[in-house]
Order: sequence, then structure tokens, then C-alpha cells
Amino acid sequence: MSLSILWSQEKDKDSLVEVEVDSLNLPYYFFEGDTIPREMIELDPVIIFQPLRFASYKDKVRYYILKRKTIKVYPYAKLASERLTELNERLDNIESNSKRRQYTRIIHRYIEDEFSAELKKLTRTEGQILVKLIHRQTGETAFNLVKELRSGWRAFWYNTTASMFDIDLKIEYQPQEVQEDYLIEDVLQRAFADGKLEKQETALDFDYADLTNKWRDFNDRISFKKD
Repeated sequence: MSLSILWSQEKDKDSLVEVEVDSLNLPYYFFEGDTIPREMIELDPVIIFQPLRFASYKDKVRYYILKRKTIKVYPYAKLASERLTELNERLDNIESNSKRRQYTRIIHRYIEDEFSAELKKLTRTEGQILVKLIHRQTGETAFNLVKELRSGWRAFWYNTTASMFDIDLKIEYQPQEVQEDYLIEDVLQRAFADGKLEKQETALDFDYADLTNKWRDFNDRISFKKD
């Protein structure tokens, strides 16, 4: 394997003496699968988390209960997003209405088998967090997903467990406006960074760093008023 070194010539303006400059004087890196060398290594962005601060012991307990419930139900929201995307992509490629209905029934049964046994064990609070996270992952409320007959979610949601009747399927995930939703997002981001959960990008438009600054300033104002 031969290595070609490229040279360029520059003239010193004072002495007019030609100076040879090695154009490869900087280190180059090859990555697996690449054929073009790189001058720098691109690193994934790193989130520096603020230390957790709680106004009271009650708030601390509330956070850790929310953490346990969020980590428990997030994998179901992630899986729901993946299954829904897969279903709709395949339905878009099926022209026959009868075959579309047949395929939907098959996926519907598959979703029920995959989800229902575990969802029946969820508490109402866990179910409500799941609904929020489904909105986070899909960009659609559970209510809108239920309305879409093509997705087969109507029977799934209403037949899975009676406790689902007490859950607001129209609720949205709003970490910009609802503090509890921000706390859920904080739990997720920390769990992603620690490798406790497999990260799946949200379908919604928000920035975790901006949210953290907003709620930190909000909490500081509240604390100031109390003082």
C-alpha cells in the first residue's frame, strides 16, 4: 500500500525564497467503513446534567416515584411507536382494501398479544404517563390514534383493561408548560445517558437544555417569593 504525500509551494514575501509546506502536516483519521480521511473526530453531544435539587422531601419522593413509573412504561411507548410506524408504512404499500383490512386484523392481534398482558398490570398513573409518552414518541395523542381505524388501536385501548376508561386519551406531552412532564423528560434524558433506557428521538419539537433553564429559573423565582 503506497502513501502519496502532497506538497504545496509558498513564497516568503520578504526573501522571495520558496518554502515547501507539507499539506498533510495534520493527523488524519480513518474510521471503519470510510474511504475518505478526516482531519477531526466528531463526537456525540454530551449533556451536562444539573444536580437534582428539591424544595422539600415531599418533592424528592414525588420525583423518584415518577422516575420509577416512567422507566417502567417508556419501553411500551417506544415499542408502540415502532409498531405503529411499521404498520402504517406497510399499509401505504397495500392497494387492495380487503388485504389492508386483513393485514390490520393480523397486526391488531399481534399488538394485543404483545401489549395487553403487561398493560393490565399498570396502575392508572402509569397508564396516564404511558399515554403522554406515546404522544412524545408518535406526535399523536392516543385519542387520535384510537380514531384511526387503520391502526387497529380502537379495540386495543378499550379492550385491554377497564382501568383505561379512567385515563385521558386526549392528554398531550407538554414539558414546556407542565412541570411534571418536564420531570418525566428529565428522568428520560438521565436514563438515556446512563444506558438504562434505549433512546428513541421524540416526534415533538423541544430542547431539553432550554427546558432545564426555563424550569430552573421558574423554581428560583418561586423560592425567592417564598423567602
